[in-house]
Amino acid sequence: MGKNEEKKDTVEKEFVSFPDITADVINVLLYEGKKIADAKKLLAGPTETIYQGGEKLRSQYEDLCKYELVNGKIKVMYLIANQSRTDGKMLLRKAGYTGGVYREQYENKTQNIFPVVEFVLYWGNHRWKSSRDLRRLFRKRKISDDTWKYIDELKLHVFEMRYLPEETRKLFQSDMRIVVDFLAEGDGYRSDRKIVHKAALIKMLKVLSGEMDTENVEKWLEEQEIREEDEVTVCELFDQYERRGRAEGRAEGIKEGERRGMEKGMERGIEKGIEKGENRFAMLLQMLMDGGRNDDLRRAISDRSYREQLYMEVKLS
Repeated sequence: MGKNEEKKDTVEKEFVSFPDITADVINVLLYEGKKIADAKKLLAGPTETIYQGGEKLRSQYEDLCKYELVNGKIKVMYLIANQSRTDGKMLLRKAGYTGGVYREQYENKTQNIFPVVEFVLYWGNHRWKSSRDLRRLFRKRKISDDTWKYIDELKLHVFEMRYLPEETRKLFQSDMRIVVDFLAEGDGYRSDRKIVHKAALIKMLKVLSGEMDTENVEKWLEEQEIREEDEVTVCELFDQYERRGRAEGRAEGIKEGERRGMEKGMERGIEKGIEKGENRFAMLLQMLMDGGRNDDLRRAISDRSYREQLYMEVKLS
């Protein structure tokens, strides 16, 4: 896993791990909005299980584990995996995770026995077409119906977060509603919803948009004198970020002007820098459109580092 993928994975795990968001995700995606899971009764559990690998024991890690406690005993365990890419063998990984937990119960390493529910939050752009049940996974094998009667059912519950229907998105009560609406509506998304987890939300939206520079989010909030306990709406926060973006654009224009010389003054340098950036971007989009590279075009719009790679590829200095 590359550094960007690791960072994205970490941001997604941190965001979903807030108790109110975890409970919201469980209730909406598993229980169609019914308040079955209570954030106050969800307890963080171990994400590591052990399995025999070759000559020695090995560890495997799930992204998020939550116990639901009732009267001091575990009622159910929820395992949540975040995926940015499709995985044809994810079903087998699930068997390993859930099997490890049931093995611990069999060996009396837990206080009581309880069911395990695992599901996947898929954040990728492409639709999930990988296997979600054993029949599809082994579809190329010639297995008779007589044999299938004795093969236990195993299903992978995948929720494609970028493609949730509007009626499902409306059921979310936590900051997850902002995330899924943003993914569905794009950069034009605006809302008067109050934000609870401000830093985590900004980081989540950035990595899902292809931006990995999340280190200074807390510092920026501090500079804007925005505290986690303050009431801030989506519109207010987005407007703040747009103003920062315009300021950064002016700064980039100044740098461009300095590089080419300041003969006509700083103001002209800013204008030329911004104008050149806009023209170069427009030329890149036109070249991608002419070449039928629609996937590259869509990614270039939101992924700055990928856009720079394309500039080099098509020799747009």
